[in-house]
Amino acid sequence: MVCELSGICGGCPLRCLDTARYQEQKLAAFRETLKHIRQDNIAEGKPVFVPDHTRRRASLAFSYKKGRLSLGFNAAKSAEIVNFSACPLLTSGLNAVLPAITRLLEDICAVPCNVKKGKKTFKQNISGGDVWLTEAANGIDVVLEFDAEPELEHRMIVFEQAQSMPSVIRISHRRSPSAIIEPLVEKARPCIKIGGYDVYIPAGTFLQPSAEGEQALTGLVQKYMGDSEGAVADLFCGVGTFSYALCGRAANKILAVDSSRELLAGFQESVNRNMIPNIRIMPRNLFKYPLDSKELHGFDVVVFDPPRAGAAAQAGQLAMMETAAKPSKVIAVSCNPQSFVRDAGILLEGGYRLVELTLVDQFIYSNHSELVALFTKL
Repeated sequence: MVCELSGICGGCPLRCLDTARYQEQKLAAFRETLKHIRQDNIAEGKPVFVPDHTRRRASLAFSYKKGRLSLGFNAAKSAEIVNFSACPLLTSGLNAVLPAITRLLEDICAVPCNVKKGKKTFKQNISGGDVWLTEAANGIDVVLEFDAEPELEHRMIVFEQAQSMPSVIRISHRRSPSAIIEPLVEKARPCIKIGGYDVYIPAGTFLQPSAEGEQALTGLVQKYMGDSEGAVADLFCGVGTFSYALCGRAANKILAVDSSRELLAGFQESVNRNMIPNIRIMPRNLFKYPLDSKELHGFDVVVFDPPRAGAAAQAGQLAMMETAAKPSKVIAVSCNPQSFVRDAGILLEGGYRLVELTLVDQFIYSNHSELVALFTKL
């Protein structure tokens, strides 16, 4: 789809290419990266290309200068904000709410905050920050991120304007990406559908960027599971995307592990509400403390979906297991082909074979690629 900001906005730098050429270039770059895997005859599944107007989750930057608000993505290789009223990447629901979000930010930024420096307190307008938008199944979740404590007047603005935004069901605030999130208005608890279940999502939580991409990833994990069943470890589980997809088979007993206790609390709440008996949740920093051979003993399948840094420590523990005790399958989901190549090398040296991998292109018109891969024990 043509965009008037193509070549200016950094949101999708490859939009200048026509669809066929873009997909060819994305596949070529993907295959070039995977040439570094030391194994011949790796099957490649049919690539999945997610279309425009599917991005349900977006982080937009805003700035407020001389009474004027800018809201959009950053320009290519720049901190400058490219202002827009709609984006072909985003769902129609997110595009529809952008004018109201702009008005909300204009009114918030126009009211000074109390800022403390040492023993002095002075008034200062909010000059910029980020807005995190997520379209859940039942409405839109908004997280306002700026480094100031909202005053009573700011909270009143949020409350009053939220009433005129019927599609927005929650507005929260945090001072930085790692800060505690405070809900300011919550009309309903945002939920998404995964595997037929209503899944509650905490404010600011990570989700797959599109429902279509999520369905592609879960479909591939289920495909690579095949007839396998039994004890399944879902590592770096996040909100439980793959756990929900796999728990429908009663024979599967799933251990879901992630480091975020807040996220896992929401996951546990959804598991309890849906009365799912075969998912057990455990908090663990798998980068520092991967599951070791004793803890992995008895698992039939391991699924892992780490952040961009990959899962080298966990792959190492799988590789060191005795052959008889190794899980028969490892299904790797990766958002970074470079770290995947490293992790794949560890598994190949540790007695696994890479059977098939599939490209999933969720971040369209970008250089970013995701994949799902099946390893089986030799």
